[in-house]
Amino acid sequence: MPYQAFIDFFPDLAKRETRCIIVPPGRVGSPLPEGEYALIEQYCNDGGCDCRRVFFFVQSSFRQGPEAVIAWGWESREFYARWMGDDDEASLDALQGPVLNVGSPQTDLAPILLEQVETLLSADTAYVARIREHYRLFRQHVDGGRAPAWFASEAAGAGPGRRRPGKKKRKVRRP
Repeated sequence: MPYQAFIDFFPDLAKRETRCIIVPPGRVGSPLPEGEYALIEQYCNDGGCDCRRVFFFVQSSFRQGPEAVIAWGWESREFYARWMGDDDEASLDALQGPVLNVGSPQTDLAPILLEQVETLLSADTAYVARIREHYRLFRQHVDGGRAPAWFASEAAGAGPGRRRPGKKKRKVRRP
């Protein structure tokens, strides 16, 4: 499953909405050196895939190449077990994340950046919603204009991960 940068398809939106971790000069106590760390989003570009994951290529302002590559899947472990067809704990941990991607280059700053990204994702629901929307746009572009199946149920008010595929929405009787 090859991953491609969000900016490749949506350059203006990516330039406006790419999140950066900024460590200003002279900041005392920061575990990261001063500079900017851009979280460059990459998504799977396999047609029809719905892995619901992002890879953050963390690029610093002071060094070439990624400082870290962090994979994150926002769905439940149950979702990934169904999606993968396996319930191997280590595989599920790697799919759900956030984790440092084993097959990618990592610098000495990678563990610190992973902690920073974990904190960001757990504290900023608006940013998580933005990632999910970017994923939807990316999937729609890759899949020829079709939105992912889960998006239709969310748009109808079911919310993320609340309905399982194949389950019908219960009708409410009104007097």
